[in-house]
Amino acid sequence: MLSSKNFIEKLQGHGFDFFTGVPCSLLSGLIAELESDPRLGYIPSVREDAAVGLCAGAYMGGKQPVVFMQNSGLGYSLNAFTSLNLIYKLPVLVVMSWRGCGGKDAPEHIIMGEVNEQLLETARMDYAVLAEDNTDSVLATALRKIKEEQVPFTLLVKKGLFDERH
Repeated sequence: MLSSKNFIEKLQGHGFDFFTGVPCSLLSGLIAELESDPRLGYIPSVREDAAVGLCAGAYMGGKQPVVFMQNSGLGYSLNAFTSLNLIYKLPVLVVMSWRGCGGKDAPEHIIMGEVNEQLLETARMDYAVLAEDNTDSVLATALRKIKEEQVPFTLLVKKGLFDERH
């Protein structure tokens, strides 16, 4: 299990300085860390597409943004990613919980879990599955894509990777 606090510090160490998103239980430890320190300026969003818009504005204002969302939010935000971020080269790091991965979850998450990677690939959005043993290499890849190609990069987070807080 990865420490939410250490991961947020790692993101900050790589220059990420704007955080927004929609809560998910799999990301609850990360959100709790962000909310516990007002200096981080976490902005909760009402919907994933609104969070993507906030990140676009933050990037244009000189920030390096991160959006946190559940993979079901990809459906809500796909248009924002394809008609805003990808066209206008507005990079954002997407930390996305992978609900329904492996068919183990509440019924409403199963279909999205099964097609999550295909949706990202169809939208031409690069991604990697984040794990305990690849955090540094995956973040390096994400940073390279974000800085060199100015595109979003998604980190898929499976259940149990981060500490959950309820």
